[in-house]
Amino acid sequence: MMKIRNALFFFVLLFGIQIVTAQDTIKKKGKMDVKKYSVNQAAAEVKKSLSQDENDLLTAQKYEALAKQLSAKGEYAKAEEYLKKARDIYAKRNKKKETANISRGIAKAQESQNKTEDAIVSYESASQTATDKVAERINYNDAERLKNSTPEQKSDYILSNIDLLEKEGKKEETAEAYQQMAKNSIDRNDAKAAVENYKKALENVRHKPEEAIKIKSEIAKVYASENEFDKAIEINKKLINEAKEKNDSETQILQMQELATVYFKQQDAEKGISVLKNAYELAIQNGKTLLAKNSLEQLIKEYNAKGNGDKSIELYENFFENFETLIKSDNSLVDSKVFQVTEDRIKHLEKEKALKDELISKKNTFNYFLLGSVLLMILLFVFIVKALYSIKTKNKKIALQSLRREMNPHFIFNSLNSVNQFISENNELEANKYLTSYSNLMRNMMENSNKDFVSLNNEVEQLKKYLDLEHLRFNEKFDYEITIDEALDGDAVFVPNMLLQPHLENAIWHGLRYKEGKGFLKLDFKLKNNLIKVTIDDNGIGLKKSQELKTTNQKVHESRGVTNTRERISLLNELYKKNITFEISEKESPETGTRVEINFPLIDRI
Repeated sequence: MMKIRNALFFFVLLFGIQIVTAQDTIKKKGKMDVKKYSVNQAAAEVKKSLSQDENDLLTAQKYEALAKQLSAKGEYAKAEEYLKKARDIYAKRNKKKETANISRGIAKAQESQNKTEDAIVSYESASQTATDKVAERINYNDAERLKNSTPEQKSDYILSNIDLLEKEGKKEETAEAYQQMAKNSIDRNDAKAAVENYKKALENVRHKPEEAIKIKSEIAKVYASENEFDKAIEINKKLINEAKEKNDSETQILQMQELATVYFKQQDAEKGISVLKNAYELAIQNGKTLLAKNSLEQLIKEYNAKGNGDKSIELYENFFENFETLIKSDNSLVDSKVFQVTEDRIKHLEKEKALKDELISKKNTFNYFLLGSVLLMILLFVFIVKALYSIKTKNKKIALQSLRREMNPHFIFNSLNSVNQFISENNELEANKYLTSYSNLMRNMMENSNKDFVSLNNEVEQLKKYLDLEHLRFNEKFDYEITIDEALDGDAVFVPNMLLQPHLENAIWHGLRYKEGKGFLKLDFKLKNNLIKVTIDDNGIGLKKSQELKTTNQKVHESRGVTNTRERISLLNELYKKNITFEISEKESPETGTRVEINFPLIDRI
């Protein structure tokens, strides 16, 4: 019968909590300023961070803060969940130090849930990720501590951590290590060592009252287990009084329950029941439903053990009379509901963010692919343009070389005719002299045949040899003069190769050749405003009269010579950006003859 009553009681209690809490939340939504616990504040910050799409690192910090609050309330499973979310963000951003710290936090949460294997893996991960040797060693020690089963083996690793943490000045973690050592002492049945270690832990958390209360409670439990009830009772009573002074009803109730447990162990049931009744009434007054339930369970257990069923029924009736009021005044239930709603919203926002990140990732992938394709096309286009430009440049150079060599056959033909003339006149000495000079000239011409520019001295030497040959061929029909501006360094300045020779040839063959009397040909190089001005001046018969005397073949050759010059100049300007100019004119009366002017910029290197 009693078992049925207990089962019915718990069913009604849990069902009632859900119904009344839900109704109360709906009625007071928007009308009630519900007191927020730190867990709800931390959860609200996480929700805010996700809804406002804040920086991932800031969101990770808020996950971490929420996990810390959940751990403080003993909700280690949820703390582990949020720590893993923070760790994933830090790992993604390659924040090694933060990742190691969070991995250690995860290990602690897993250890608190007795998930030993998972905790070992997390400690090892924290050790491998740690950015300093101390953190690496501390996490390694914790992993090895969990791997070893005997208290003696574990104590070495705990002591090593205590030494490292004390040197680092990490008080909170030092307190945790001392508490581990205290539990290890209990496992070794060394209550005295356990108390000493708890006291050392207490010294490191005096700035954290909540942690100090937990440690003092553990000390009281050790005393109680060793039947040192007076010491245990003294600690519990002191904690009750301190909580009462601070209006901390929750701590007061918990310590009263602990005190009652000590009294029952001491076989003083009357005092135990009295303290439990006071704890129960205090829980009812302050709206602490779960604490009231726990006190009620302990009282009923004691009454039933003594066969006092009437007292149990009386307590049931009292509880149900105050049931609705109790639940309505229990802010912790409302806070729990608020946290649940907030957590659901967090999960929804996380899904939205994951979907958004996935879409952004796909968009970025497409954009990168598109950008890569465009860049590839641009590179291909540049390559094609460059190849075409290279081909075009090469073709221009070939064309330029072809034009330069085009003049050679005519020159060779005329030269051989002169040799033939010398031979036919039995003038072997002149023929031999001519061939010697001709061979030297042709050798130099062949050596420079692949060059677009040659030094001024080289070009003048070539032209002088050519004019000497023509002077010999036409039996001193003319004299010539070559003048070079003193400002020009013949070895350092470059001029277009074989650009002047065709015009010297035209001046001799079509101007001076037909002149009555001895003619004169002048080749002049001057420097003016960084421009080299080349003038070919003859006092021959002039362009007009020359045209009248020319044969059809001569006209074609002369026309081709001028065209060749213009084409070569055009190609040189395109290839080398030199802005070379060319002009041919007839002298005005009373002078006769032709003047050719070629201008090109000062070229000191090729």
